[in-house]
Amino acid sequence: MPYRVLEPRFPLGEVFMTAVTAEGTDPDEITKILHRHHSGDWGDLEAGDKQANEEALTHGERILSRYDLEAGSFYIVTEADRSMTTVMGVEEY
Repeated sequence: MPYRVLEPRFPLGEVFMTAVTAEGTDPDEITKILHRHHSGDWGDLEAGDKQANEEALTHGERILSRYDLEAGSFYIVTEADRSMTTVMGVEEY
């Protein structure tokens, strides 16, 4: 099966993680989903939300991804000005 290298599509700025997420989640899993987000793999969002992210790349708006993992569900949010990105559990959003 061929693979593809995922290239960053936008700046993340400073990266933060909520305390709840940091305490209860494998750091390697967080790194993987952060890389997916940074590369434009929006995870487990609906098609309309994925399209909104594609438009946000062009128009400089906030980017939101969702990843449903065995350890729980997480959002990653990159602010419109690309100054910061936050990883959090969906219950913290």
